[in-house]
Amino acid sequence: MLKVQGIDVFYGNIHALKEVSLNVNQGEIVTLIGANGAGKSTLLKTVSGLLKPKKGTITFESVSIDGKQAQWIVKKGISHVPEGRRVFANMSVEENLELGAYLRNDKKGIKEDYEKVYELFPRLHERRKQQSGTLSGGEQQMLAMGRALMARPKLLLLDEPSMGLAPLLVKTIFDIIKEINSTGTTIMLVEQNANMALSIAHRAYVIETGRVVLSGTAEELRSSDQIKMAYLGGH
Repeated sequence: MLKVQGIDVFYGNIHALKEVSLNVNQGEIVTLIGANGAGKSTLLKTVSGLLKPKKGTITFESVSIDGKQAQWIVKKGISHVPEGRRVFANMSVEENLELGAYLRNDKKGIKEDYEKVYELFPRLHERRKQQSGTLSGGEQQMLAMGRALMARPKLLLLDEPSMGLAPLLVKTIFDIIKEINSTGTTIMLVEQNANMALSIAHRAYVIETGRVVLSGTAEELRSSDQIKMAYLGGH
């Protein structure tokens, strides 16, 4: 479904991604794990068109998407939930969700998707008229995910969905990620909580200083001593 081949990405003179290659198959949850600053978020931003690779190719459903505008990529079927949630604080929950569907013109389908999002996140339905800036961190995370789903993505890019959330809420968010995946949405997940990420993912890639250094099934990586020591607290 998604194929990244040999991409190099720079921030000014900083070489952020070095010959990164990976693939995501339809229906999978693929997680990227690695330390802060390893290049995980950079990779998601490059896939969603916010950054342009200097070298290499990215194809989605066999169509080249590297270098394309972000809105074109959204229309193709890729939605990005950025790190730090980034909701529009002065707008209501409902207005934020509406913005997620701004490239669509199928009113009936949009109405159906509102219902689906509210079913997935009942808290958002309760708060639908409330300003987004007044929501808790967990509610804002739900809203950011709901907004991305309003674009009806085939591939959902999630960047650090558990960041700053209480443990109980983390479990809720990960249960919802599994549910979204079970309805047919493919997911690419960047997550500091490697244990949680590997517990729901099908496959995983480990990124260190801009390079993919290891890949395999989530189960293989969970049982790797190297991964246990580096990312899973040694157990």
